Amino acid sequence: MTLIGLAMNLLLAGLLGAALVLGLRLNKRLKALRDSHDGFAIAVRELNAAAERAEQGLADLRAATDEAVDTLADRIEKGRALAAKLERLIIVAPREAKEAPDPRDEGHDKRLGMLLAAAREGRGRPERPERAERPAPIAAAPLRPRVSPEDDLFEDPPLRLHQGGRL
Repeated sequence: MTLIGLAMNLLLAGLLGAALVLGLRLNKRLKALRDSHDGFAIAVRELNAAAERAEQGLADLRAATDEAVDTLADRIEKGRALAAKLERLIIVAPREAKEAPDPRDEGHDKRLGMLLAAAREGRGRPERPERAERPAPIAAAPLRPRVSPEDDLFEDPPLRLHQGGRL
């Protein structure tokens, strides 16, 4: 071999070594890029799942809000109807009380007076009046099953007013 052939072989070996080093560095960078791409794909999937959960949560919230608005509107309507009914009862009650006084008022007044006197004296509950002094019980309406406290919030029977507009 000649000197030129040997120099060319050494140059070629040097270039092959440099290409090998550059290939290894490039492979290392490509591997890091693939790993980051996989991590990015996982992050995108998690973000997509979170976005879907948020959309479902918003849809549930909208449905609950619509239901609450409907329920509230119904209760407001019932409340207005009951307020109008109460207004009519308040207007009619004094006329009815003048026409037919309730005989139970006297017994209620005595019991109320005894309770007030006991409270003022600080001795606790007053003695109960004897059975003969107690007024006759009011006939109760037939019991109906209760579904939930919210359902019959405004469905209690109206209160009857006694003489002078007192309960």
